[in-house]
Amino acid sequence: MAVLKYEEIAESLRARIAAGEFDPEGIIPSGRELAEQWDVSRATAIKAVDMLRNDGVVVAKQGTGFVVTKTPVARPAGARRAGSARILGGMPFLRIGAPDWAEPPPRVAVALGISPGVKALRRVRVHQLPDGAPHSCVEAWFPPDIAEAAPRLAETAPIAEGTTRYVRRQTGRFPTGGVDITTVRRATDTEAKRLGVPAGAPVAVLLHTAKDEQGHPLVCEEGVTPSSLFEQVDTYVM
Repeated sequence: MAVLKYEEIAESLRARIAAGEFDPEGIIPSGRELAEQWDVSRATAIKAVDMLRNDGVVVAKQGTGFVVTKTPVARPAGARRAGSARILGGMPFLRIGAPDWAEPPPRVAVALGISPGVKALRRVRVHQLPDGAPHSCVEAWFPPDIAEAAPRLAETAPIAEGTTRYVRRQTGRFPTGGVDITTVRRATDTEAKRLGVPAGAPVAVLLHTAKDEQGHPLVCEEGVTPSSLFEQVDTYVM
């Protein structure tokens, strides 16, 4: 599929942000500057910036222009349906520890299609409510073939363009389908500590697996939310 000019401009800006050319709250080039640099119309340049804004990479700052987001934003596990932007339904989050290689829980290993004993790359984050309190914790597990081809997944720093875009650029693979399984259980001691709830508190667990067009898993996320904060809404035609 051909890449449109505004998409090319947006990807260039993402790469520059990811490379540290623009610090958090740093100003990105204006629409006029981008139009001149790329020899395109201002409408095309503005559309490129809108892509970044829709993904929560930049925000508008009155009297300044667009600045790089200070607080990273990500969607909760399972909120990655086609056409959704990262900022829509996205929440500020904190990265917990550093990404590490570990043996995933059995149900995650099955979802990733890896054998018992095989390690996967784990990234942990805690989504936050507007007041900064924990909303949910997510363990994202990447199979070895993805993690090895996308080395920045093993770094603590946020991936400005989002993991989905980064993995696509590194591997050429992207999600075309997903499987979400919701269950309920009691929080583990580690989960309770991350979420600020009593040990053994009831939680909802969403196991989300994203797969490419060949049906091969790209990532499996296990999102854990206290029962008091969990809500699932399905809208459909009858």
